[in-house]
Amino acid sequence: MKKLLIGVFLFSILFTSCSGFLDEYSTDQRYCKTANDLNLLMVGQGFLGVYQPYISSQVTMNKTSLVSTDNNSMHFPWLQLMDDDAEAFLQDYVTPDQGTPYYMLSAMANWSKNPCSNTQSQQWDDTQWTKLYACIGVLNSIIYQGENLKGKDPKEETLLDHICGEAYFLRAFYYFYLANIYGLPYSPSTASQDFSVPLKTSPNVEDKYFKRSSNQEVYNQIWSDLKSAEQYIASYTPDSKLRVGIGAVKALQNRVALYMEKYQDVINASNAFDNLGYSLTDLRTFNNSTNFLGRSSKEVIFSVGGNITAAVFVDDSTSAWNGDNNRASCFKASNDLMERYGPNDLRRKAFFRESTVNHAPQPNKYKIWKTYNDPDLVSDIFCIRYAEVVLNKAEALAMMGKIDDARTTLQSLRANRIIGAQLNDIPTDQKQLVDFIRTERRLELCFEGHRWFDLRRYSVNSKYPLPADFTIKHPAYTYDANSKVNFLTGYYVLQSYSKDQGAWVVPVPNATIEFNRGSITNLLRNDRSIIK
Repeated sequence: MKKLLIGVFLFSILFTSCSGFLDEYSTDQRYCKTANDLNLLMVGQGFLGVYQPYISSQVTMNKTSLVSTDNNSMHFPWLQLMDDDAEAFLQDYVTPDQGTPYYMLSAMANWSKNPCSNTQSQQWDDTQWTKLYACIGVLNSIIYQGENLKGKDPKEETLLDHICGEAYFLRAFYYFYLANIYGLPYSPSTASQDFSVPLKTSPNVEDKYFKRSSNQEVYNQIWSDLKSAEQYIASYTPDSKLRVGIGAVKALQNRVALYMEKYQDVINASNAFDNLGYSLTDLRTFNNSTNFLGRSSKEVIFSVGGNITAAVFVDDSTSAWNGDNNRASCFKASNDLMERYGPNDLRRKAFFRESTVNHAPQPNKYKIWKTYNDPDLVSDIFCIRYAEVVLNKAEALAMMGKIDDARTTLQSLRANRIIGAQLNDIPTDQKQLVDFIRTERRLELCFEGHRWFDLRRYSVNSKYPLPADFTIKHPAYTYDANSKVNFLTGYYVLQSYSKDQGAWVVPVPNATIEFNRGSITNLLRNDRSIIK
């Protein structure tokens, strides 16, 4: 056991060079002799923690909060900002030495050559990599210990099955996010050559420097872990959306298969939901004064971690007493996104709110922190819901040429979202249908951590890739002190994946590269300047 604990500890060091930050694990794991011990370890260290933002001004983050390795710190605050669904929201002026979302995250949002820096070119450390790998290190140990405990006490078998299944699922879940943030997008034809992230599944000490595994290796491991999770979980459905059941396993299989272009597997996983009791919310009868997503929703399947949407997309009137009325230094929903909602699309009101003063569109799917440990809060990135399962199935059917089935599946979603939605509104041409489904996916799943991943996989899709001239444009502003107005001065532009590949992959943290003596490398990123 002692060797195992050292292995978990050294595993974290290999990826972080932050000596000591897993010290507390040795105390916890030393006493994991029963299924209940493992369950407590799972809850305490296997799951990502929940961050509770405090919002009283535009200053919602600083370097300390942004780079914290605490499992209860903010998770991927920049992931929602790199795609075409978000853009800068600037009003009045905040001094650039302050920790506003715009000052801290705009380099990442605008695909800078040095994305982990604020507007004053001060570097901050990306600790998201560290936190996911720390959880994976614990899960490796839980899987090892859980399987060793199997068969020793019949009274613990059921709980051990759930714990092992949960650990396999979470390991697959975390590797999926690591691969899609820090690795190349999955392309079936080149997956065996394309780099992904380092793969470590053993709890034992390995005397070596780590390097990137291939996409094929990482995705094969993810798929294998999900199959193991399915075997252990069986038909189990937990009482809480915060624990893993068969619905979460099938939903992630459904997603991963779509990314791998294994379309029949997408449909097979989708069909498992026929008897699981999840359903779509009918926005025609929805109360827009409530939040769309919560643990009580029939759509929500699983959620881990908190959400920091309100700390990134901040209202322009947070505290009139300190001058933060008609002031913004953050982000909002992009004009490009909002213009795509038709007049009868009920998602426009259900998913968004307008800022108090300037009526800027801001995400409003999630409950904002009002009480401690709010029992209905779900993650803005790590939440899985039934609408995605439906969209995944529709896309897979369309890709397989099953046009009528794809249209019918998509219509089941649109009928709950759009007043007067008709089947005839959905194209019958295969290419047009795929594009239509992709747009519906954007409108439905915006600000849930999907869009950046989707654009990456569309870029390398074997049948209908994004065009070579595809671009994302983020507006750039200059503040005029005399008029106190932010003027549009041009755009930051991200070219297509084939032309600007380095900017489509988030760099692995420098500390990891340095510790592993260059066995892990990053793609070069282009200089980014404002285009008039």
